[in-house]
Amino acid sequence: MILLLISTFLLSAATSFVVVHFFKKPVAAMLTKIIADEIQNAWVKYLTFAIYVVGISGGVRVWELEKYIPTEKGTPLLLTPERWVLEIYRTVIESLQSIAWMLLVFFIFALIAYTIVRISEMKHAKS
Repeated sequence: MILLLISTFLLSAATSFVVVHFFKKPVAAMLTKIIADEIQNAWVKYLTFAIYVVGISGGVRVWELEKYIPTEKGTPLLLTPERWVLEIYRTVIESLQSIAWMLLVFFIFALIAYTIVRISEMKHAKS
């Protein structure tokens, strides 16, 4: 059980690392367009941190792992090789799904902010 918990944690962290690697430049580019200040670097760091938190918390589903702990009510499920494969698959998929939702919300708000910035720039250019 402990090995499964550690494995899902490490796998979620690795999945989050890969996503951060692929999305760090696009996120930084979007924030540069929206925020022209030095604070943009802090936002990139925060979003990187958020990707790790969301990815790991989405991939490590503690409430699902509880079914492998013996209780007074009954016998726990056995960790067979098939269950290991299933749990590893679930970890990757849930981690990616959680990160995808977070990034979708970020990009929606970034698109709204970008539109507002562009409209204000066009109004300022006309004046």
